[in-house]
Amino acid sequence: MNAAKELWQKMLTALETEVSAVNFDVWIKTLEPINILDGKLILCASNAQVRNFVCDKFRPMIMSAMSALNPYMTDVVLIDPSERESVAAAEETFVIDEPEPPARIEANVLSPRYNFESFVVGKSNRHMYEAARAVAEQPGVQYNPLFIYGGTGLGKTHIMHAIGNYVRIKHPHLKVLYAGSEKFVNEYIESVRTTKGKSSNFREKYRGVDVLMIDDIQFIVGKQGSQEEMFNTFNELHQAGKQLIFTSDRPPQEMDIEERLISRFQWGLLTDVVPPDFELRVAILHKKAQLEKFNIPGEVLSYIAERVQSNVRAMESILNKVNFLSRLNEQEPSIETVTEALKDYSDKNEEFVTAERVIYCTCKYYNVRSEDLTGKKKNREIVEPRQVCIYLITELLSLPLASIGSLFGGRDHTTVMHARDKIAGLVQSNIKIKVAVSDIKEMVLKRD
Repeated sequence: MNAAKELWQKMLTALETEVSAVNFDVWIKTLEPINILDGKLILCASNAQVRNFVCDKFRPMIMSAMSALNPYMTDVVLIDPSERESVAAAEETFVIDEPEPPARIEANVLSPRYNFESFVVGKSNRHMYEAARAVAEQPGVQYNPLFIYGGTGLGKTHIMHAIGNYVRIKHPHLKVLYAGSEKFVNEYIESVRTTKGKSSNFREKYRGVDVLMIDDIQFIVGKQGSQEEMFNTFNELHQAGKQLIFTSDRPPQEMDIEERLISRFQWGLLTDVVPPDFELRVAILHKKAQLEKFNIPGEVLSYIAERVQSNVRAMESILNKVNFLSRLNEQEPSIETVTEALKDYSDKNEEFVTAERVIYCTCKYYNVRSEDLTGKKKNREIVEPRQVCIYLITELLSLPLASIGSLFGGRDHTTVMHARDKIAGLVQSNIKIKVAVSDIKEMVLKRD
């Protein structure tokens, strides 16, 4: 494999995580590495139109991926097939072995497109955003550790990358390490299993940093050795005044891990993030369209926001597909384009069903007001619908109990557990409750 192809293969691995699957397969993966000339990577597009589109939309991202792998490379040049033969025939020049990575190279896994400026703030994520800004400004000073929890696709990973990117700019002397908990577990197992010295290398990597960020920490559940290592890593870093940040799909108290580790996770600030409301979803789509230079009408963005409610990542994926289909068909994006984009998506009830929808349907069934159902009232006419609603949310959605409690006036997760278990029992013995749960569930799952 020549140097251009070898470099490009490594770049593809990095770029695949930076763009949607559609954009990667259609625009990035189809580029052909031709040569390296004077430190410039030459890539050939399938035609001039593709070359122009990639130059306009993806070239900065491609440049960033190349620089992270080999900082001595100077440029990326895109050509069309008419130029291919002459460029391919030229002798490769300025081929330099990749340099030894600097001490803080681990930070390079952070995506530059995930920053505070591109994060859209609303009621559902404001606490998380403000806490993240405070930690990024003064790592290790307050909110240590910062523990962020919530469902999939709600911005936890984005905000973690934003912290890391901000720290790298504001505090360039600090060493930042971002890793998923599966990576932590796998590297720990490897350090124990393999040759002498690996264990000390592992510990030096995770304990020799100023900011440690572990994504999806819930994956250490059931892994006792990894929990022990995390406990010791936590203690050493925290005692040294280093910043720790964790994300999870649930709060610490709902994780089946050692009590002492739960206690450590609760030392700093726990903050949750819940699915965005309609206005925030529209704002996110507008921001995404602006950043990606998509020309999509406002009513189309609103329609996407109506149809995809609980997962920001899925919503952005649909936006990418709408843009792709409109370009492919050479038509203006429309409601019909969204409908086509949703074909492979519409049967996923976990995306269609939201806590808001369950609350709305419960209120409609019992003829009660939403503010009463989610408020502080404790009269019998409200308590039963509220408990049924909580039960259905736990059945239909994988939200943390604490997040569900926050939807109902900030109730504690133990109150949510009580409501869930009580209705679960009554469904087996009380025909009225059984019918109510069945009817409301049917209302929730019925598509307009």
